[in-house]
Amino acid sequence: MRNVRVIVQRGFMVPLLVSMALVSIAAFGAEGANTTNAKAQPTQIDTSGPSQLIESAANVLLADVDKNRAVYSKDLTGLYKTVENTLLPNFDTPYAAQLVLGPNWRNATPEQRKRFVDAFYKRLLYNYGGQMLNFTADRLKVYPTKIAPEDTKATVRTEIKRSNGTKVAVNYSMRKVNGAWKAWDVVIDGISYVKSYREDYGTEVAQKGLEAVIARLEADAQAALAAKGKST
Repeated sequence: MRNVRVIVQRGFMVPLLVSMALVSIAAFGAEGANTTNAKAQPTQIDTSGPSQLIESAANVLLADVDKNRAVYSKDLTGLYKTVENTLLPNFDTPYAAQLVLGPNWRNATPEQRKRFVDAFYKRLLYNYGGQMLNFTADRLKVYPTKIAPEDTKATVRTEIKRSNGTKVAVNYSMRKVNGAWKAWDVVIDGISYVKSYREDYGTEVAQKGLEAVIARLEADAQAALAAKGKST
């Protein structure tokens, strides 16, 4: 159980980031009923449905990583920008951050909310985004999701194959926002990314206060960017 929790905390960004693992962020590549290597790589993300969004987002990002792996291995800033432009618009980061903060969100000022959302996302990206360079297209299988036209919530089931051959269930919680599907949570072997972080940050906010937690996240993000933005 502890190992799964570590994957949630350290890997959410790669699988869907990639899956923001994460997420998970444990591997980021995708395959549907057939392997993605057997399919034409999409050049843009398909937002027509939840499963299509997850699978095409993985394929688009992975194709970019394959093309620029040598460049990104020396300078990760290009990868960060690709993730921000390609994946971030399809993730409901503000909603996830609101759930992570829980009751503390209501007491936060608009400025604190914005800072928390930005720092939360950037800390994950700068610390773990580089792991995407290690994954290939045969690691993640995306299963079709059946939804009705009126549905506003969905769960996309995926399966990640680890390097030792074992498989991990990784599910993405999706919701419609202004008519567009967006991911807001990743559940790895039954452990929710949002719930895991809510427990951790709830304790820290109670002990140190929200402002101190935000400041720490901002400092962590900047330190990670300085350390990993360019490899030595």
